[in-house]
Amino acid sequence: MSALQVWLAIIGMGLVTAVTRALFLIGGERIVLPPRVQRVLRYAPAAALAGVVVPDLLETPVGISLALSNHALWASAAGLAYYLWRRGMMGTIAVGMFVFTLRRLAV
Repeated sequence: MSALQVWLAIIGMGLVTAVTRALFLIGGERIVLPPRVQRVLRYAPAAALAGVVVPDLLETPVGISLALSNHALWASAAGLAYYLWRRGMMGTIAVGMFVFTLRRLAV
């Protein structure tokens, strides 16, 4: 890519980002999203987080793995179980790290 193409790409991406974010500000209160769309958008952050985290947990150097050697997967499952049981963030982190360390030392 030439320097001109790089700068055009940067400027183009900046414009697209600014326009898509500004549409909600420019419209203000005149644009009201339907209730169904508002309900769906409530789940967007969780879906995005799952889309980033789940592949990272399942992926290993040899491919997708559900084996006991996948320490991150089992540590996150233990942390999730603890969180659903007690709803405590510090305990969730402690349980996840404890299981991760045990699995790592055992294999």
